[in-house]
Amino acid sequence: MSRIFITGSTDGLGLAAARTLMNEGHDVVLHARSRERASALAEISPAALGIVIGDLASATETRSIVEQVNAIGRMDAVIHNAGIYLERSRGETPEGHAKTLAVNVLAPYLLTAWITRPDRLVYLSSGMHRSGGSTLEDIDWKKRPWSASQAYSESKLYIATLAAAVARHWPDVLSNAVDPGWVPTKMGGAGAPDDLEMGHLTQTWLAASDAEAAKVSGGYWYHRQRREAAAEVGDVAFQDALVGRLGELTGARLFAECG
Repeated sequence: MSRIFITGSTDGLGLAAARTLMNEGHDVVLHARSRERASALAEISPAALGIVIGDLASATETRSIVEQVNAIGRMDAVIHNAGIYLERSRGETPEGHAKTLAVNVLAPYLLTAWITRPDRLVYLSSGMHRSGGSTLEDIDWKKRPWSASQAYSESKLYIATLAAAVARHWPDVLSNAVDPGWVPTKMGGAGAPDDLEMGHLTQTWLAASDAEAAKVSGGYWYHRQRREAAAEVGDVAFQDALVGRLGELTGARLFAECG
């Protein structure tokens, strides 16, 4: 049985993944943005290994999440599930970053850098990553007019690229990106056409399954099938440029070999 940390596990895909893994007998560490949000976990929290609290929009609180997770012990897998969708404005985090970038990209980057390295990493992307574009010139939306959908698409391109970069730099870790589909969660809306169950079963499978098909790295997955990601995801130069930019924005270095 595995020990697995899931970000954003108070509702939607994160909660569904937590329930599935706990029902399979795994030790799951849950995450909530606040103590108020953690109350939504009252039904399953007694069976969880632990609950960590912290807002991923804040680097300081993200560091606190890391400390809470590491205090519990080394994880076998981390599912980077938390994310936000269409923000009405750029917003501004305590560190001055666009909120979509901070929650969807900078926080997973920091968690990857700071949490004791697990055996498996799963990052939630989206089919919208294909509209992300290859420029990193204004990644933090300080110059461009705000576009919620473009910011989301870019964030999901960056997270899929991060997953691929981790797979390349850390060959001892199984790192994959997942498109859960357009599923009927609070984020996706009640009319979303994709299968909610398959939306979360891919990441639980990649995080914990002993099946040989799940023990791979560097993949982009949709409903347990490997799919072709945008060209940028597999572009080594784009990977390194992105990781370098994220390092500049966060002050945290992920790969020692990147200097």
